[in-house]
Amino acid sequence: MIDKIKELCKKYEEIIAYLIVGGLTTVVSWAAMFAVNWLAFGNPLYPTAFENAVLSVVNWTAGVIFAYFTNRKFVFKSHEPMLKEIPKFVLSRVFTLVLDLVIRQLFGLMGINVYVTTIISAVLVIIGNYIFSKLFVFNKKIEK
Repeated sequence: MIDKIKELCKKYEEIIAYLIVGGLTTVVSWAAMFAVNWLAFGNPLYPTAFENAVLSVVNWTAGVIFAYFTNRKFVFKSHEPMLKEIPKFVLSRVFTLVLDLVIRQLFGLMGINVYVTTIISAVLVIIGNYIFSKLFVFNKKIEK
């Protein structure tokens, strides 16, 4: 039984690491957002539209920075030059940010519950981020 679990962990090591790093990315991005909310805005429970925009930018930026370095090291184990990868990583994350915004707008127009919308969007964004990272950002070249 233990050997079977070890075999499954080895087989799905990259996906398991991706999910762990994703969870940590969420914690880091939320911590940055709440810290800015507390330090810059005095921790309002109902931020203004401007404050919400700032908090969203902080949340996204902290998440992308943390995600790049942790995905590079622990998930995809890349050794490519960072200057080559970073623009592709940021571009892929901008694309999934737009995907999230489109899903939220469409589902909102269809009258779908915000919680259902958030879950569906999160699943699609996670899948999109993994695919972009695997195929576009951290793709390993086949050596001859």
